[in-house]
Amino acid sequence: MDLTKDNITELIKKIAIPASVGTFFQTMYNLVDSKFAGLISPEALTAIVKSFPIYLIIIAASVGISAGTTALISNTLGQKDTEKASVLFAQSIIVALIITFVVTFIGIASIKDILIILKSNNQIISYATDYMNIIFSGSIVIFLLVTINASLVSRGDTKSYRNVLIFSFFLNILLNPLFIYGFYLIPAMGISGIALATIISELIGLIYLIYKINKTEIREYLSPECFKPKITLISDILKQAIPSGLSMGMVGFGVFILIYLVSSYGDFSAGGYGTGVRFEQLFLLPILGLNTATLSLVGQNFGANNLNRIKEVYFLTLKYGIGLMIIGGLIIFISSPYVMRFFSNNGDIIYYGTAYLKIAAIAGPCYPIFYISSALLQGLQKPSYAMAINLLRMIFIPLVILAPAVLIFEVSYILMFMFLLIINYTFALLIFLFCKNKINKIIESYNPNLSAV
Repeated sequence: MDLTKDNITELIKKIAIPASVGTFFQTMYNLVDSKFAGLISPEALTAIVKSFPIYLIIIAASVGISAGTTALISNTLGQKDTEKASVLFAQSIIVALIITFVVTFIGIASIKDILIILKSNNQIISYATDYMNIIFSGSIVIFLLVTINASLVSRGDTKSYRNVLIFSFFLNILLNPLFIYGFYLIPAMGISGIALATIISELIGLIYLIYKINKTEIREYLSPECFKPKITLISDILKQAIPSGLSMGMVGFGVFILIYLVSSYGDFSAGGYGTGVRFEQLFLLPILGLNTATLSLVGQNFGANNLNRIKEVYFLTLKYGIGLMIIGGLIIFISSPYVMRFFSNNGDIIYYGTAYLKIAAIAGPCYPIFYISSALLQGLQKPSYAMAINLLRMIFIPLVILAPAVLIFEVSYILMFMFLLIINYTFALLIFLFCKNKINKIIESYNPNLSAV
């Protein structure tokens, strides 16, 4: 594929579809974990949900380094500078190792405090601590995996990671019961077994991606010299990675706020909400694929100065994404009560999950604007804008509107999410207008003769 010349519609399909398929299996992977946690106990399922804000420390850092690596290497490949792309790849590995150390230290130190803030009982704290200690201990595998995958994505390769995720899904189905219940010399580890299955699956995926990156042009100039720290390039990566990571971190903090507020409605309200979110993610898969396609295409075409192609990519991916989410929303709305009964027979979990999913179904068309606009800004090397948007949408507005509504005025669970629905649609419109204006300004600055649309 030539991301700077080939037909954009075909490129979107070639990049987004494998990415969406891969993310489907990743989401199914998470749903399998939820199912096995539910088989242990309702407390174990709730522990998985309440550990998610802690897990988001890893996710935020992963998104940061992934976005920074993809944006810089795709820009460099767009400029046809393969040698610099090889050096950037090596420096991104160094950054991943540094981030691993920092995140592991912060994560392990903060687990119990975060769970106490989320109003968790002792059983839930015990389950979540056992689970997250193993995840953080193996986080180096996660960071190296996403970094190498980012380098592949920068050249349009989303199939390799798709293969990893498909394989990991089936392996996880085998490993989860093996480690949870034990077998011969393997001891029964309970919820810790779910975490160990995750790390082993990702380790095998990492080995495969190392093999794949060695087959690309990035390997051509790769040498031990490339892995010597180069402050300028590390700084360039961090300038892209930190705002993107903080942006995702703000999403994580927003999720933390929501789980805290949701926990006010009962012991298992967070379990129902979190399980509903995991099912909802199935319908975000095409959007995440379009997000990946947008970042790769915008990054390379920005590097090649093909500015009108950037505009076409943005509007096409938005059109596809909104259409898909309207269809997905209808499915979510109709199927929500049956889905929640599959994961748990606890009445509270079923009620809270179903109520959330019916409102989330209506919010569906907002998500393509959030995700695709963020990818656009990252590809244009403007990640600080996405960070500012998430600061307002995920933290400032919920604290100003939702927190007083729940904690002071004691609005109902359903009304809280109705407020959130209004917030999402308002921000979706503002973000779209901002990004449209940003693209036109960039085009005009490079070529005043091009008319803005």
